[in-house]
Amino acid sequence: MERANGSTFSGFILLGFSNRPQLETALFVAILVVYFLSVLGNSTIIILSIVDARLHTPMYFFLSNLSFMDLCLTTCTVPQTLVNFRGRDKTITYGGCVTQLFIALGLGGVECVLLSVMAYDRYAAVCRPLHYLVIVHPQLCLQLVVTAWLTGFGNSVVQTALTMTLPLCGRNQVDHFFCEVPVMLKLACTDTAINEAELFAVSVVFLVVPLSLILVSYGHIARAVLKMKSAQGRRKAFGTCGSHLLVVVIFFGTLISMYLQPPSSYSQDVNKSIALFYTLVTPLLNPLIYTLRNKEVKGALRRLAGRMPDSRKGQ
Repeated sequence: MERANGSTFSGFILLGFSNRPQLETALFVAILVVYFLSVLGNSTIIILSIVDARLHTPMYFFLSNLSFMDLCLTTCTVPQTLVNFRGRDKTITYGGCVTQLFIALGLGGVECVLLSVMAYDRYAAVCRPLHYLVIVHPQLCLQLVVTAWLTGFGNSVVQTALTMTLPLCGRNQVDHFFCEVPVMLKLACTDTAINEAELFAVSVVFLVVPLSLILVSYGHIARAVLKMKSAQGRRKAFGTCGSHLLVVVIFFGTLISMYLQPPSSYSQDVNKSIALFYTLVTPLLNPLIYTLRNKEVKGALRRLAGRMPDSRKGQ
């Protein structure tokens, strides 16, 4: 972003929740605890997916990518937020703001595509069980994950460039706790109607299209599960797919509230709260949902815990 006279900003001021300073200490403690738990939970899933041979399946390959993505998202935004809460200096460098914007946008796009890929994986597992390993083979899994990452960050390159080249005319106070597109557009001293329309169109592509594909997949899954004669088979299918569907509802519900709602429909404080939930709470909920509702993950945890005393004895 540039000033009207052509000179560049050296940094921005992240206002965060500075209008309510009495909340900052409590928020600092809460965010620090949730961040620690989120890092612990997602790291555990990644480690289990690597070390436990029983989890070397497409589902856990996709899940470990989701956990890695969540780790990157929280680490991109939370440390800067904690620093701003505890210090008087609430600035972020221009490069830091661009990095936050680029990574957060990219990871959001990656997760949209990845969740639709995981829905396809569940569709193949439930509706085509005899051909599952043929349909969802390792090469396809890798191709789908690479496509998700390239699509998400390809879009982020375009969005970040369009946003950060707008003239600011001296404005550098970001009414948020991290740099994101809708807030940065408000700083521009030029007409941003085209940028807003383009952002809305991209949001539809990355939110509505994947969500529609997910719902179609789960429509087929529900029909197949209801036809199963085995009650145990139905419970296992609903348990596995229910975890993924719960993650989908939380993630897409949050992002739709952020990007597809009219700007005047809620206050900026509500917008910050939604963004905080998306960048902090959702990455914590993902490993909790998959761990607490999945017998295979809990079994892998027990096996890992059971091997730890043996490894210490052998040393």
